[in-house]
Amino acid sequence: MGKREAVREDDARPRRARKVVAGLLGVALLAGGGVAWRTGTAEEWWHDLRGDGAEQPADPAAVAPPPEVDVPDVVRPKALARPAAGAGALDRAAIAAALRPLADKDLGKHVLAAVGPLDGTAISYRATEGASVAMPASTTKLVTSAVALFLLGPDRTFDTTTVLDTSGPTPRLVLVGGGDPFLTRTPAAAGDASSPTYEPHRADIRTLARSTARALRTDGVRTVQLGYDDSLFSGPDFSPRWRPDYFPSEVAPISALWVDEARTPDGSTKVTNPAPTAAAEFRKELVRAGIRVAGGTLHGRAAATSTPVAEVTSPTVAQIVQRLIEVSDNNAAEVLLRQIGLADQGTGSFEAGQAAVERVLAANGIDLGSSVLYDGSGLSRDNRLSPDVLVKVLRWAASDDHPQLRPLLAALPVAGYTGSLANRMDHGPAAGRGRVRAKTGTLTGVSALAGIAVDREGNLMVFALMADRVRPDRSGLARTAMDDAAAGLGACSCGR
Repeated sequence: MGKREAVREDDARPRRARKVVAGLLGVALLAGGGVAWRTGTAEEWWHDLRGDGAEQPADPAAVAPPPEVDVPDVVRPKALARPAAGAGALDRAAIAAALRPLADKDLGKHVLAAVGPLDGTAISYRATEGASVAMPASTTKLVTSAVALFLLGPDRTFDTTTVLDTSGPTPRLVLVGGGDPFLTRTPAAAGDASSPTYEPHRADIRTLARSTARALRTDGVRTVQLGYDDSLFSGPDFSPRWRPDYFPSEVAPISALWVDEARTPDGSTKVTNPAPTAAAEFRKELVRAGIRVAGGTLHGRAAATSTPVAEVTSPTVAQIVQRLIEVSDNNAAEVLLRQIGLADQGTGSFEAGQAAVERVLAANGIDLGSSVLYDGSGLSRDNRLSPDVLVKVLRWAASDDHPQLRPLLAALPVAGYTGSLANRMDHGPAAGRGRVRAKTGTLTGVSALAGIAVDREGNLMVFALMADRVRPDRSGLARTAMDDAAAGLGACSCGR
């Protein structure tokens, strides 16, 4: 028994040796094969072996199916609609009929309208009752966004950074706000792909703190003093043209450094001190990441001699515009106005932003006339715009000469489907839903819509509809009348 077991062990040795050799040979072949695939040698050999050289069709669609498979011919689908005619001639009477809901008494006694083809300069229909300008409310965001895209470019981003000053006995780390309107406390969960509202990927304080801690430890820094710098923006953080009760319901104090648009952690309200709040969140995350922070958190400009440590980057301006237009984000619009002022006037203030808007519009042939704007969001009840200005801004964004402005048109909510129009235009002509894209404008006593519409014949129109003497108790009915009028443009046959 023992002898047979011994014989088996002796026989196993050469078998194990053969397996080892075979294994080594297999590894060598795999390694050689990997090199061959990377260099293309194996691929050429494989094609030669199969006989599918250069004469083999490269397009998979050109490969015939096996004879036993019955595949129907590919049929090119019919177009759902004829190509839109951006410069098609429009019939004034047809437009007037489509806009008949504007005569609804619920809209009050000051209703303005302007409609024309998207291309060109013609106004095919204009309605003016009383003053030629009205409170634009949030349609102001169209102007702010167009100027931001023009001055900053659609791919511009804003960095929130940390820098280190080692001139003192304890290194001083400074959190520097870069005017990112969408900076958050923590990484956001992945958005719902089925959501009709766009959600950009946002930078966050936790990621910045962890990146900073890793960089500090690599340099042997374990203890720092902490400061924060929100000096990028200047002037008042709350517009004197806003009603005091707009905080905290409508807007936060505007800052170059905040998290979650100055909201509290539970999102229930907004804070009065956005920058110190952001710095406190950063300090907490930095300590969690293993860095000791000595003393209190200091407020002041970072030293010019400081060295960069880490950064996180905002969404692009195009992505910011997409979000703020879709959901009518007051805070993001005001941050963009400050960025506009910085880019054009060298100062991130309300006044500089307003001056930049006026200069850029004039330089592009858009005369404000008696129109005037005091903010970027449209919250100010002192703002005044004519519908013609809104029409011109939208035409400017559609111009082939300014492709960098096209994200503005792409951001417009689709009636009945996306953003602030997802649940609107459900009472008017059904054909208008999906054919109208517009920015809403709503304040107490104000209802407005400005955007583009494609009628049944493919005529592409630009329009601005405004009413600013709506009785508060009739606001819901006024909004329905405004929606019905805009939907009427999509449902009409307005071409000549």
